[in-house]
Amino acid sequence: MSEDDNTPAENAAPAANDVPPDRLAINPRSQHFDADKLRRGVGIRFKGTVRTNIEEYCISEGWVRVQAGKSMDRKGNPLTIKLNGPVEAWYEDLGDEPPVAKA
Repeated sequence: MSEDDNTPAENAAPAANDVPPDRLAINPRSQHFDADKLRRGVGIRFKGTVRTNIEEYCISEGWVRVQAGKSMDRKGNPLTIKLNGPVEAWYEDLGDEPPVAKA
């Protein structure tokens, strides 16, 4: 095989490390927290709109958690509400046309 034979296959399927995980949280106490992945910058599109206030998301289950105003619980954590709908995620450090993880 020549080098040109491998190029289309590589472009067709993004590498596993080029798409964000199915579930990710920004709270360090969460089991779904991953500082290395968050450091890369994760973009989230929820119901067709790019959102920047997402606390946690799950692509396969189709939900996001956002902070509910300035309310805090008794431990000082922000209160969050769970919103259901289609979720898409991508790494912002991959440029203008990154691979998008969606259900």
